[in-house]
Amino acid sequence: MTVPARPLDLAAETGTGGVLLWVVLPYVALAVFVLGHVWRYRYDKFGWTTRSSQLYESRLLRIGSPLFHFGVLVVLLGHVGGLLVPKSWTEAAGVGEQTYHVTAVVLGTVAGVCTLGGLAVLVYRRRTVGPVFSATTRNDKAMYALLTATIVLGLAATAAANAVGGGYDYRETVSPWFRSIFLLRPDPALMAGAPVLFQLHALSALLLFTAWPFTRLVHMLTAPLGYLTRPYIVYRSRDTALGTRAPRRGWERTG
Repeated sequence: MTVPARPLDLAAETGTGGVLLWVVLPYVALAVFVLGHVWRYRYDKFGWTTRSSQLYESRLLRIGSPLFHFGVLVVLLGHVGGLLVPKSWTEAAGVGEQTYHVTAVVLGTVAGVCTLGGLAVLVYRRRTVGPVFSATTRNDKAMYALLTATIVLGLAATAAANAVGGGYDYRETVSPWFRSIFLLRPDPALMAGAPVLFQLHALSALLLFTAWPFTRLVHMLTAPLGYLTRPYIVYRSRDTALGTRAPRRGWERTG
């Protein structure tokens, strides 16, 4: 019977630095991510918002916001599929390595470029529109810098591995390492052998998730489900003329 190696058993192979980066840091980031959201929701409910600036400017927002949000949604779904779904599962489903690789690279690159383009528009808007810039905090600037670095490093890793290099199958190293964290059997040796750009992308993502609970990114984990069941809001008019048109449902006069 083979006993899974513990992190300390791998220290000789990956070094203390490897254990700190690929075992300790992920668990610290995960703990801060979860507990930080609990703390934020409990003590800062009114700050749990994106602090919308649409009132100040809407033209650039209509371009950058959908581009960024749809792009990042596809990127997140791609990462969930690539990191959580084992390679053996997709092969058992009839999806060959070549098909998966081409699909992942094409969709990932397009989604990454859309996300980065949308983010560039939003940052440009935030920098050039006076009222929006005045409402930008240091926290926002740090969040944008971390987000940009993570996206750029992800695109650079994809380009270096596929456009320049001969291709790299991250599902044999990065994905098993990611799953080993949640299975409580962390294997830092898997990430120690990954290309540098993939390592930097993973580290920037860990830092981003560590900062996540304390930024405006918290709004991505909420949905306005209460709107579906809340009662109608009663609006009272000062106009004494009733008019001839029948009021719509929910707009009836109350007296």
